[in-house]
Amino acid sequence: MTFPISLAENKLALRRTMRERRAQIGVAQRIAAAKAVMALDLERLALQGTAVIGGYYPVRDEIDPLPLLARLHREGFALAMPYIRDDARLGFRRWHPDAPMTAGQYGIPVPATPETVEPDAVIVPLLGFDASGARLGYGGGHYDRTLRHLRSRGPVIAVGLAFDEQRLETVFAEPHDEPLDWIATPSGLHCCARRG
Repeated sequence: MTFPISLAENKLALRRTMRERRAQIGVAQRIAAAKAVMALDLERLALQGTAVIGGYYPVRDEIDPLPLLARLHREGFALAMPYIRDDARLGFRRWHPDAPMTAGQYGIPVPATPETVEPDAVIVPLLGFDASGARLGYGGGHYDRTLRHLRSRGPVIAVGLAFDEQRLETVFAEPHDEPLDWIATPSGLHCCARRG
């Protein structure tokens, strides 16, 4: 007797597959991908010069956003990096490329400064994405909670950062999953077909 695979089991298996796929990307390709993303034409994002942009510190084979963030810093944008709050949302602390860092939860570096800001745009790590803007994350829900909170207070642009190899036909999005507005990959900046 066979039983249908649950959505949770499906997503768990997909996460495992996508971790393996991302881990197989070689060092030279990773460096080239970070450079390609840094060089993308970001005018379509329509970011204002006063925008605060939340980034992330790369871990677990994630595509490296630091060259892109350094470029945005040179262009005059205010930047921030996330930390995990007690309520499981992400908060954002001011950051610049030379900012002192300290170990946060899971050993992920976070800015040492206590100064927090609310970003106007958030660059989001992921395991997989699809054309609708659905994101396959790690399963903790930190980014979904954070984007939902930020969007309840005003418009926030969510930009997923990924290798092209992380694209999927579907990530089995659920109603609580917050969609991305854009996906930035080495092949270009892709506008997402937002779900209704």
